[in-house]
Amino acid sequence: MDSTAQNRVHSIKLWPPSQNTRQVLIDRIINNLTSPSLLSRKCGILTKEEAEEEAKRIESLAFVTANQLFEKEPDSDGASSVQVYAKESSTLMVETVKRGPKIKQEENQNQNQNESQSHHTYFDISGGDRAFLDAEKAQELLKPLQDPQNKFTKICFSNTSFGVDAARVAVPILTSVKHQLKEVNLSDFIAGRPEEEALEVMSMFSKALEGSNLRYLCLSNNALGEKGVRAFSELLSSQNTLEELFLINNGISEEAAKAVCELLPSTKTLKTLHFHNNMTGDEGAIAISEILKNSSLLQDFKCSSTRIGSEGGVALSNAISKCTLLEILDLRDNMFGVEAGLALSKGISVFSNLTEIYLSYLNLEDEGATVIVNALNNSGSKIQVLEMAGNDIKVKSASSIAAFLKSKKDSLTKVNLSENELKDEGTIVISKAFEEEGFLRLTEVDLSSNQIRRAGARVLAQAVVGKLGFKLLNIDGNFLSDEGVEDVKEIFKNSPHLLVSLDENDPEGEEYDDDDGNGDDDDDDELESRLKGSIFTYILHRVTYRRSAPSPIFRTICNLSPIEWGRIAVTSFDIHLHRVQFISSSWLLTVKVFGFKPFSKIEEKNTMEFAEDIMKEAYGYNGFNLIIGDLMSMNMGEDQI
Repeated sequence: MDSTAQNRVHSIKLWPPSQNTRQVLIDRIINNLTSPSLLSRKCGILTKEEAEEEAKRIESLAFVTANQLFEKEPDSDGASSVQVYAKESSTLMVETVKRGPKIKQEENQNQNQNESQSHHTYFDISGGDRAFLDAEKAQELLKPLQDPQNKFTKICFSNTSFGVDAARVAVPILTSVKHQLKEVNLSDFIAGRPEEEALEVMSMFSKALEGSNLRYLCLSNNALGEKGVRAFSELLSSQNTLEELFLINNGISEEAAKAVCELLPSTKTLKTLHFHNNMTGDEGAIAISEILKNSSLLQDFKCSSTRIGSEGGVALSNAISKCTLLEILDLRDNMFGVEAGLALSKGISVFSNLTEIYLSYLNLEDEGATVIVNALNNSGSKIQVLEMAGNDIKVKSASSIAAFLKSKKDSLTKVNLSENELKDEGTIVISKAFEEEGFLRLTEVDLSSNQIRRAGARVLAQAVVGKLGFKLLNIDGNFLSDEGVEDVKEIFKNSPHLLVSLDENDPEGEEYDDDDGNGDDDDDDELESRLKGSIFTYILHRVTYRRSAPSPIFRTICNLSPIEWGRIAVTSFDIHLHRVQFISSSWLLTVKVFGFKPFSKIEEKNTMEFAEDIMKEAYGYNGFNLIIGDLMSMNMGEDQI
């Protein structure tokens, strides 16, 4: 190297930093001081104004300390000063977070007083084993509410079972305190009671609480249906300032959803609305949409596992666009399809406060998934949680997902793309996004059951293993060879607790493609000929073995119209079918289940042998319009399905 080149190298100085670099550090400190973390959850988050003041102080002190070192080493390139600058600013920032906001310090001084006040304002009888209350027991439990000096503003009667006698005791007591109540939890408070008695109890409580001015109301886990909703008509119709409403697992059908919409006089103040695990359907979703259109302050909306199809999904998605303050959106386990996905993408594109979005098992496919992540990418929302499991997402969507991940790397904490078909190619594209600097908050990545092999697993593992604060990688249920499993374990050898067990990987896994030809046509034709002329139609679903989600047959049953199909019989090994009995009375659905046969016996049969078994059972299905069956298997080969 000549002397000119040497002089050029030695002329490069890393210190002092430019004013722009110093401002970047200040901005990062502000962001850290105003964002949730393990420390801030314990010590409190600074306000924007206080964070700006502290960030300038921290940077200034760190700069002075580093500059003093540089002045002592004027001939150095400044690298050691840069290190001191970074270390000092980090140390001061941690100290500031530990100290907490000024308002937090003031709150700590009054902590004992606040805890004492909370104890005297919250009345809760839900603890312990479920109790079937009679009049005497109710009188004893509710005695504190009868004290004229009580200051209770919140009551919880959950995990009890009020009969009519117990309700008669509760009614005058509730009437006497209703005007001071702000929060009422009546979830699961009529368990085990006959329908007639349960409806009477609900009506009694409704009339007792009529006219109360509540901000929080929970009626979950009471199997309401339309009758139950209308039993609470006096209570619901008198609420004009509700902020939180929970109707989870209540059998909210189309008619019940319409009743809720009809009875609520106003939802202008509503911030939280949860409809999880109901039988709402498309028409019910349209009714819920009317509620959303008038809920401009809504921040948390959950409408998962509600049997909503494409039509209802479109209506719901269009209405969601009116809720521009949404922070949490959960629509999991519905039958939206691509069209509803397109509608949803238009709605969420206007959001700027969204932090958590749960869109698993919506049948979005590549088209729907791509437009949604593109909309999120272009939105101003700082997404922390993205779940899109079980949507038939393939390699085609990987680049859009990767672009989204990069754009939200400063906020993302959890990404769940399990039970799709990203394979190695898609996984590597997504892994490259995780390799970028940032992702300081990322704690969990789930790409289980994606037909990933050794190459994709290695790249993904290497991309996340070194992330500061990372807690869990799940790539189980893929097609990793034994060598691939060992490779991943080697990458995580210093932190094996961050890796989910790989016991369910299938080294000989086969990829199925619905559009790759007619390999099974001969078997399908023979099966059809054996069934032709029988007294029923038989549909065989190829399904994957899932531990946490209902199989497609269960979803199919839930979306059939009883008017269209009439009486239906089911043959299945799906343990989720016990839930079908819950809707049998209203759906006229008759269930006939083969029973849970051992997998080993199923695996011994090929397609034709299975068809012959079905034919032997045929005479047991006389009078049914349709028979639906599925066959669940973890290890069956192509010729056996």
